Amino acid sequence: MQIKRIITLFLVLISCEGLHAELTIRITQGVGKQTPVAIVPFGLSKDMPELSIDITEIISNDLKRSGRFSTTPIENMLQKPTTGAEIDFDDWSILGVEAVIVGRITKAKGNSFNIQFQLFDIYKGEQIVGYRMPANLNTLRRSGHRIADMIYEELTGVRGVFDTKVAYVKANISKDNTNYSLIVSDSDGENEQIIVSSKDPIMSPAWSPDSRQLAYVSFEGDAASIFLQTLRTGNRRKISERPGINGSPAFSPDGRKLVLTLGGKDGNLDIYVLDIATRELKRITYNRSIDTEGTWAPSGKEIYFTSDRGGAPQIYKIALDSDKAERVTFQGTYNARPRLSSDGKKLAMVHLYRGDYRIAVYDLAKKDLLILSYGMQDESPSFAPNSDTLIYATKMRSNGVLETVTADGLVRQRMASKNGDIREPVWSPFLKL
Repeated sequence: MQIKRIITLFLVLISCEGLHAELTIRITQGVGKQTPVAIVPFGLSKDMPELSIDITEIISNDLKRSGRFSTTPIENMLQKPTTGAEIDFDDWSILGVEAVIVGRITKAKGNSFNIQFQLFDIYKGEQIVGYRMPANLNTLRRSGHRIADMIYEELTGVRGVFDTKVAYVKANISKDNTNYSLIVSDSDGENEQIIVSSKDPIMSPAWSPDSRQLAYVSFEGDAASIFLQTLRTGNRRKISERPGINGSPAFSPDGRKLVLTLGGKDGNLDIYVLDIATRELKRITYNRSIDTEGTWAPSGKEIYFTSDRGGAPQIYKIALDSDKAERVTFQGTYNARPRLSSDGKKLAMVHLYRGDYRIAVYDLAKKDLLILSYGMQDESPSFAPNSDTLIYATKMRSNGVLETVTADGLVRQRMASKNGDIREPVWSPFLKL
């Protein structure tokens, strides 16, 4: 019975609610200024076959999905150049377009081809960037995301994250049973791949810094265990199976360690650090409260975590060479699920505001809390690797869906809805080329 109680506490911590107190907190709304751009359909050389994937559409959808750009409909284009030499800058000025992207795909050896694109500033009448890359049918989608990333960075000054992955848990519920899947998709939600499927709950996916592995919790055999899975090979191994709770894994910045939540028959949940290679386990917190949801600071020297040691869930931090935890959040009666931006400047969390669970970002230097979401049960924030955008889960009717929001709260986008109840998204690091 005691173990059941621990598991219940662990699973529902995110749903605990404290007393409400009025706070002065900024709530953002609306969208920022959108830059008008045109992505002209890429031309194909005469020896190129028709392609099943429309790279122009991928680039256009990526830029639109960011919320930073508006794109010119193809039917409104006065011309459709495929090279810079064919561009009539006056035609695009008439349409109010600030930047134009043109491109061409040409045949190469075997089943490969070359993609060439150019980005032009219409006002200045000059090229901003041009690039040529090899591709094939298997890499065409990714090539589109890479091109969108280059365009995004040139026009905003921020590194793009279209060529990244998102992992999440999907529950397909039927009359007879529930099936859980750990899924990895492109950042736009397309190209889904089922990593593992089970009739038992799957929780808390976490990316390795090199994006090659996922750690996650599985309740196979009615017991919580932590697994590591290599994505390319499908190989997985059980990394923690102590009696009681094994939960909330998160990789250290160097990928050599995991921070875990472990708990036993005594009802305590504490933060531990596990050396993956040696299996050496170090206990970090010693408290009679619930300490859970550990995450690393980018320096690798501190761990942020959720604890109710003060009477209600708040976020604390502790240095690895210290035995004293320091409280970080004081705004409100409930703050949980801490996640740090890659630059270490911002802390994302689930924040209780007027009875609703919202996603908020706390500026660690300014000590300013900004509420980003508007749902009633928003959960599981995760920063994009550029620290500019977050993904989180929210409710639409009875199912969980994914939304993204910029860290300033100005641009909010709902990802395309999928079948099933989707929860616990986590954004990958930048992918290796």
